[in-house]
Amino acid sequence: MAEAKKQNRKPAITVTRTDSERLLRLADSFAERNPAVAEELLAELDRAKVVEDGRLPAKVIRMGSSLRFTSDLGEDRHVTLVFPGEADIAEGKISILTPIGVALIGLSAGQSINWTARDGRTHRLTVESVEAPVSEPASSEA
Repeated sequence: MAEAKKQNRKPAITVTRTDSERLLRLADSFAERNPAVAEELLAELDRAKVVEDGRLPAKVIRMGSSLRFTSDLGEDRHVTLVFPGEADIAEGKISILTPIGVALIGLSAGQSINWTARDGRTHRLTVESVEAPVSEPASSEA
C-alpha cells in the first residue's frame, strides 16, 4: 500500500523564471479553450521551484529540451517539448499544452510521473535522458 501511495506522489520539479512567466500567461490564455489542460499546467507551475534563468541544470526539462522517456505502455520515445505553435508530432515535437507535455515540464532524468491521457486513463512515464535546448526558447517568440 505504501508503494502505491509513493507512486501517486508527484516528483519535485524545477522551472526557470522565464518559462514560468511565459507558461503562466499561456495557461491563462488557453483556459477557455481547454480548461482541464490549462488547470493542470497551472497546478504544475504552482508546485514548481522557480530558479533564475541560467541556473537550471541541463538535465532538467525546460521549454525546448529534447528528451527520451519510457512508459508503462512500452513506449521508448525521443521528443522535444515546445510551445503550441511549434508542435509537430511527426517530428517528435510535443506541445506543453498536452497532458504529456504538462507532465514532462520540470522533470529531470531518472524521475517518473503519472499522467492522465485525454481518454482518462492514467499512465506512468520515466525520463531516461534530457538534453538542454540548443538555443534558449525565448528567441522563438516572433
